[in-house]
Amino acid sequence: MIPNFFGADFAHTWPIYAIGLIAYLIGSIPFGLLLTHIAGLGDIRNIGSGNIGTTNVLRTGHKGLALTTLALDVSKGVAATLGAGMYGPDCAWIAGLFVVVGHMFPVWLKFQGGKGVATTMGVIFTVSWTVGVVVAVIWLLVVLLMRFASLGAIIAIPSSPALLAALLVSQRNGELPSWLPGEPLYISLFGFLTALVLARHYGNIRRLLRDKEPRVFARRS
Repeated sequence: MIPNFFGADFAHTWPIYAIGLIAYLIGSIPFGLLLTHIAGLGDIRNIGSGNIGTTNVLRTGHKGLALTTLALDVSKGVAATLGAGMYGPDCAWIAGLFVVVGHMFPVWLKFQGGKGVATTMGVIFTVSWTVGVVVAVIWLLVVLLMRFASLGAIIAIPSSPALLAALLVSQRNGELPSWLPGEPLYISLFGFLTALVLARHYGNIRRLLRDKEPRVFARRS
């Protein structure tokens, strides 16, 4: 199910488009780039993979800076989706999609942004914290066991649509309490976010298949 943003009169749907634009601008704030610049580390795009996200900030050796980047990137997804959600699930859907698009393709950086994992996690947690917890645990386990941050994202994020669908079925069957948050509408949102994250990890997938992907927390000999 996808919200119908085009069937109604523009006089009634323009707030949806405004929410999408605001969410995009929130998502496009490049916290990783700004924080490393403020810390005197130069342009993060000239370090490691050239990405502006948490994993590349971690490659500078500043764990606190990487943790701050992670928290702020997650908060973008939370803020945009939570704020828009006050006006209904359709608004949360459009904000959740466009805040991630903004992170991946920020207008300020010539549409060359991050890979959207942290911001996507913020969106998932906001609309269904139950699914968010499971996705985060899957990501953490994969990273700790395999030491590939990209592999964690490639496995964890695509699990979100199925996890939400399973949650809703379990609630309908009385196996899980109905107060656990989740709407059928968000299954399609998670599907779109999964497609975006996988597309942005295309290079990582190729390197993983060729055993060329750099590890995080690599063991030293």
